[in-house]
Amino acid sequence: MSNDISQKDKQDWENFISNNEKLPNKDINFSKKNFIKVKSLDLHGYTLEEANKTIEEFIYQSFKENVNKLIVVTGKGLHSQNEKDPYVSRDLSILKYSVPEFIENNKNLMKIINEIKDASIEDGGSGAFYIFLKKNKSIK
Repeated sequence: MSNDISQKDKQDWENFISNNEKLPNKDINFSKKNFIKVKSLDLHGYTLEEANKTIEEFIYQSFKENVNKLIVVTGKGLHSQNEKDPYVSRDLSILKYSVPEFIENNKNLMKIINEIKDASIEDGGSGAFYIFLKKNKSIK
Protein backbone atom coordinates (compact mmCIF):
# COMPACT_ATOMS: atom_id res chain seq x y z
CA MET A 1 0.00 0.00 0.00
CA SER A 2 1.30 3.40 -0.92
CA ASN A 3 1.42 6.41 1.41
CA ASP A 4 1.14 8.79 -1.51
CA ILE A 5 -2.08 10.81 -1.78
CA SER A 6 -3.41 11.33 -5.25
CA GLN A 7 -4.05 14.77 -6.68
CA LYS A 8 -7.76 13.96 -6.91
CA ASP A 9 -7.91 13.04 -3.20
CA LYS A 10 -6.12 16.26 -2.29
CA GLN A 11 -8.57 18.27 -4.39
CA ASP A 12 -11.57 16.46 -2.87
CA TRP A 13 -10.23 17.20 0.62
CA GLU A 14 -9.71 20.89 -0.17
CA ASN A 15 -13.27 21.11 -1.53
CA PHE A 16 -14.64 19.41 1.56
CA ILE A 17 -12.94 21.65 4.14
CA SER A 18 -13.72 24.85 2.21
CA ASN A 19 -17.42 23.95 1.97
CA ASN A 20 -19.57 25.57 4.72
CA GLU A 21 -22.35 23.04 4.39
CA LYS A 22 -23.35 21.36 7.70
CA LEU A 23 -23.14 17.62 7.71
CA PRO A 24 -25.64 15.60 9.75
CA ASN A 25 -24.21 13.79 12.75
CA LYS A 26 -25.06 10.15 12.11
CA ASP A 27 -23.95 9.18 15.62
CA ILE A 28 -26.92 10.97 17.16
CA ASN A 29 -30.21 9.21 16.64
CA PHE A 30 -33.08 11.43 17.78
CA SER A 31 -36.23 9.50 17.22
CA LYS A 32 -39.50 10.81 18.62
CA LYS A 33 -40.41 7.29 19.65
CA ASN A 34 -37.29 6.96 21.81
CA PHE A 35 -37.70 10.33 23.52
CA ILE A 36 -38.91 9.97 27.09
CA LYS A 37 -40.05 12.96 29.11
CA VAL A 38 -39.62 12.34 32.85
CA LYS A 39 -40.82 14.22 35.92
CA SER A 40 -40.40 13.34 39.57
CA LEU A 41 -42.19 14.09 42.82
CA ASP A 42 -40.93 13.61 46.37
CA LEU A 43 -43.67 12.98 48.95
CA HIS A 44 -41.43 12.78 52.04
CA GLY A 45 -43.12 14.50 54.99
CA TYR A 46 -46.60 14.63 53.44
CA THR A 47 -49.66 13.38 55.28
CA LEU A 48 -51.67 10.71 53.49
CA GLU A 49 -54.36 13.23 52.53
CA GLU A 50 -51.79 15.76 51.24
CA ALA A 51 -49.93 13.07 49.33
CA ASN A 52 -53.08 11.76 47.62
CA LYS A 53 -54.21 15.25 46.59
CA THR A 54 -50.72 16.18 45.38
CA ILE A 55 -50.17 12.97 43.40
CA GLU A 56 -53.55 13.30 41.68
CA GLU A 57 -52.80 16.89 40.56
CA PHE A 58 -49.25 15.86 39.57
CA ILE A 59 -50.49 13.00 37.35
CA TYR A 60 -53.09 15.14 35.59
CA GLN A 61 -50.62 18.01 35.03
CA SER A 62 -47.94 15.62 33.74
CA PHE A 63 -50.44 14.03 31.36
CA LYS A 64 -51.32 17.50 30.00
CA GLU A 65 -47.60 18.15 29.47
CA ASN A 66 -47.27 14.82 27.62
CA VAL A 67 -44.82 13.38 30.17
CA ASN A 68 -44.19 9.64 29.64
CA LYS A 69 -42.66 8.58 32.95
CA LEU A 70 -43.16 9.77 36.52
CA ILE A 71 -40.86 8.93 39.40
CA VAL A 72 -42.71 9.16 42.72
CA VAL A 73 -40.57 9.04 45.86
CA THR A 74 -42.54 8.07 48.96
CA GLY A 75 -39.78 6.88 51.23
CA LYS A 76 -39.74 3.47 52.85
CA GLY A 77 -41.81 4.40 55.89
CA LEU A 78 -38.90 3.79 58.26
CA HIS A 79 -39.52 7.04 60.18
CA SER A 80 -43.29 6.82 60.18
CA GLN A 81 -44.99 7.48 63.53
CA ASN A 82 -47.92 5.20 62.60
CA GLU A 83 -46.51 2.24 64.51
CA LYS A 84 -47.29 4.04 67.78
CA ASP A 85 -51.03 4.26 66.98
CA PRO A 86 -52.78 0.91 67.57
CA TYR A 87 -55.84 2.03 65.57
CA VAL A 88 -53.90 2.70 62.37
CA SER A 89 -52.71 -0.03 60.04
CA ARG A 90 -48.92 -0.14 60.17
CA ASP A 91 -48.52 -0.76 56.46
CA LEU A 92 -51.51 0.80 54.76
CA SER A 93 -51.11 4.24 56.26
CA ILE A 94 -47.49 4.44 55.09
CA LEU A 95 -47.25 6.37 51.80
CA LYS A 96 -45.21 3.60 50.19
CA TYR A 97 -48.33 1.41 50.15
CA SER A 98 -51.16 3.92 50.36
CA VAL A 99 -50.32 6.20 47.43
CA PRO A 100 -50.16 3.43 44.78
CA GLU A 101 -53.37 1.96 46.24
CA PHE A 102 -55.07 5.38 46.00
CA ILE A 103 -54.01 5.69 42.35
CA GLU A 104 -55.11 2.16 41.42
CA ASN A 105 -58.53 2.73 43.02
CA ASN A 106 -59.06 6.01 41.15
CA LYS A 107 -60.72 5.01 37.85
CA ASN A 108 -60.17 8.42 36.22
CA LEU A 109 -56.44 8.32 36.94
CA MET A 110 -56.12 4.75 35.72
CA LYS A 111 -57.61 5.79 32.35
CA ILE A 112 -54.43 7.78 31.62
CA ILE A 113 -51.93 5.35 33.18
CA ASN A 114 -50.30 2.45 31.33
CA GLU A 115 -48.41 0.91 34.23
CA ILE A 116 -47.29 1.39 37.82
CA LYS A 117 -44.16 -0.47 38.89
CA ASP A 118 -41.39 -0.43 41.49
CA ALA A 119 -38.48 1.92 40.86
CA SER A 120 -34.96 0.73 40.18
CA ILE A 121 -32.36 1.27 42.89
CA GLU A 122 -30.90 4.42 41.27
CA ASP A 123 -34.34 6.11 41.41
CA GLY A 124 -35.12 5.21 45.02
CA GLY A 125 -35.60 1.45 45.02
CA SER A 126 -38.28 0.29 47.42
CA GLY A 127 -38.89 3.89 48.52
CA ALA A 128 -40.15 4.94 45.08
CA PHE A 129 -42.23 3.79 42.15
CA TYR A 130 -42.75 4.61 38.49
CA ILE A 131 -45.94 5.67 36.76
CA PHE A 132 -45.95 5.28 32.98
CA LEU A 133 -48.58 7.54 31.42
CA LYS A 134 -50.48 6.94 28.22
CA LYS A 135 -49.87 9.29 25.33
CA ASN A 136 -52.04 12.40 25.45
CA LYS A 137 -53.72 12.28 22.04
CA SER A 138 -54.97 15.86 22.31
CA ILE A 139 -51.35 17.12 22.06
CA LYS A 140 -49.41 16.67 18.85
